[in-house]
Amino acid sequence: MSIAVDHTVPPAIAEEELFRAQVYALLARLLARAPDAAFLSALGELAGEGGEFGAALDRLADAARGSDPAAVEEEFTTLFIGVGGSERTPYGSFYLTGFLNEKPLAELRADMARLGIARADDVSEPEDHIAALCEMMAGLIGGEFAPEEDGIVGLDGQRTFFDRHVGSWAGRFFADLETSPSARFYRAVGAVGLGFLAVEARAFDLAA
Repeated sequence: MSIAVDHTVPPAIAEEELFRAQVYALLARLLARAPDAAFLSALGELAGEGGEFGAALDRLADAARGSDPAAVEEEFTTLFIGVGGSERTPYGSFYLTGFLNEKPLAELRADMARLGIARADDVSEPEDHIAALCEMMAGLIGGEFAPEEDGIVGLDGQRTFFDRHVGSWAGRFFADLETSPSARFYRAVGAVGLGFLAVEARAFDLAA
């Protein structure tokens, strides 16, 4: 999953904002395709800094160190692709309405057009895939998707996008991923996603 845009040169951002963008980008990468051996090795070096989210990062690192790339590839296929149907359906429309390609997708596309975000030509997945949405959040925070004059979509704009297209359903998806029967490595990914969304929601509330 990849989103193509007319990129601007990202402005310098605060360290905590860079960290947020990096976590969203990490989730996007893990949910777009299975990690290869090199990426699993890099994940094994992660270290949390305390708290629930830090513990989730430590759990992901442990899972990466104990995983075989071929097994993770097979797990990813079972969870998200699956012959005859996947175990999980990582789309906003599905979680919000029970069906694919419904009103939430149309609303997302309208917001994408307003923000100057476009789906890559070689991508067939609907834009409300969780990986694409995490990629969009990373770009909004990092200033890559920014029609505003100062080159940055501020916290208010980020929160609006988050509330409409991520916070409204992604927590349920990550909780489901944690308990998926076929998940081993991806249980840890679910924990990271769930913990990070909780941190994001609290931060947005405090900034309001």
